[in-house]
Amino acid sequence: MENGMKRWQMFRLPGFLVSLKVPVAILLVLFGVIPMTLCTQMLIGSLRQSQTDSRMVEVQNQCQILSSKMTRAGYLRGDLRDGTMDSEIQALADVYNGRIVVVNKDFRIVQDTFHIAERRFLVAEEVILCFQGESSSKYNKEKHYFAQTVPIYDNTPVKGIEGVLVITASTEEILSLMDSVYDKALFLQLLVTLTLMLAAAAAATVLLRPFKELQRKLNQVAAGALDTEIRTEGYRETRDISQAVESTITKLKEVDQSRQEFVSNVSHELKTPITSIRVLADSLMGMEDAPVELYREFMEDISDEIDREGKIIDDLLALVKIDKSEAELNLSQVDIVVLVKQILKRLRPIANKRNVELILESIREVTADIDETKLSLAISNLVENAIKYNSAGGWVRVTVDADHKFFFVKVADSGIGIPEEEQDRIFERFYRVDKARSRVTGGSGLGLAITRRVILMHKGAIKLTSRDGEGSVFTLRIPLNYIA
Repeated sequence: MENGMKRWQMFRLPGFLVSLKVPVAILLVLFGVIPMTLCTQMLIGSLRQSQTDSRMVEVQNQCQILSSKMTRAGYLRGDLRDGTMDSEIQALADVYNGRIVVVNKDFRIVQDTFHIAERRFLVAEEVILCFQGESSSKYNKEKHYFAQTVPIYDNTPVKGIEGVLVITASTEEILSLMDSVYDKALFLQLLVTLTLMLAAAAAATVLLRPFKELQRKLNQVAAGALDTEIRTEGYRETRDISQAVESTITKLKEVDQSRQEFVSNVSHELKTPITSIRVLADSLMGMEDAPVELYREFMEDISDEIDREGKIIDDLLALVKIDKSEAELNLSQVDIVVLVKQILKRLRPIANKRNVELILESIREVTADIDETKLSLAISNLVENAIKYNSAGGWVRVTVDADHKFFFVKVADSGIGIPEEEQDRIFERFYRVDKARSRVTGGSGLGLAITRRVILMHKGAIKLTSRDGEGSVFTLRIPLNYIA
């Protein structure tokens, strides 16, 4: 089927697309014309053969009747011959547009309706076999005639074969009749073909009406009417296509909405620190004799806002870089336990400052194919969030385990937890459960989005289990061997 479509496209004119009605109508016509043509040919051939066989049987019967008359009349005994029998022989030959030759037992021709071979000898295989009691009948399809031999018996009690009646008859009359029938059948075929073409064109229009309706609705969508009802139930195919288009439009709407929210969030997040810096700077400029301590306090606040702005920009650049190089992973065999130890060592000063205990549980040694830099960033985001959104005197437990296909990194904490209604959106960019608290802790709202993207790049998955006020557990599952 695929090869057939390719051949169809090869013969298509450049820049010219054929309507689906054309091949549908052609197929409908062919499905009607081809069987009709084959049946006509078979019927004409069968009728021709039947007429020929009937003619041969009829001639054979007439020759046998003539042979019996010749036997009773003692035709081959010269003393009894008369003109009556010769006239019958001539009449029979004329009726069938043929030639009759009578051969005696000496193989001499005693009667020829063409009157060109009389008194000559005819020694042929068919004649010899007929003298032995075997009649023959042969048909020459190329020259359109048949030849038959019939024995002539004597009228003595012995009933010996006294001669042979040889008749050749043409089938041109039958062929002419068949040609006439074929011409009429061909004319009928042309009429039927024209009727089929009209019927096929009408049927193609009706059959393709659901596709036309679907095309009309898609044109409305292309014109900007995204809320147009696409569903078309004419056929299973149009239903499936319309459902797929509706699903695509829904996803496009979600992507467009996500893009708008992302732009709005980026603008807001970048503008907030700048606004704070401007307020602090204007306050300082409005004070004529402000003490040094106040200047220092304001400058520290400005420095914190600048750090926060830099953090947001760094996270944005990291997210954009990951999106651009999604297929670019610098894979290597990495000891996951060692990697997690390094992350905890780097984050321990932040944990000590907040009086949060970091605990590492290594169930077994784990080595996997990963991008060390990207996965380190993902796990660091989870551990750092667990520290920031924890309570004083709390704990963060990181567990490393593996089975025969995957390794697991579980980050559990005793923090504030995440409400169940918020859990489906925490991996969205710039989404915060508690926006006021997030700004106090310096979060950009991009950490979990970056983490999820990195995990997906490694063909893995991330799962959250949490209750409000009872802490959270993030579980990473990544294949030990990366498969592209």
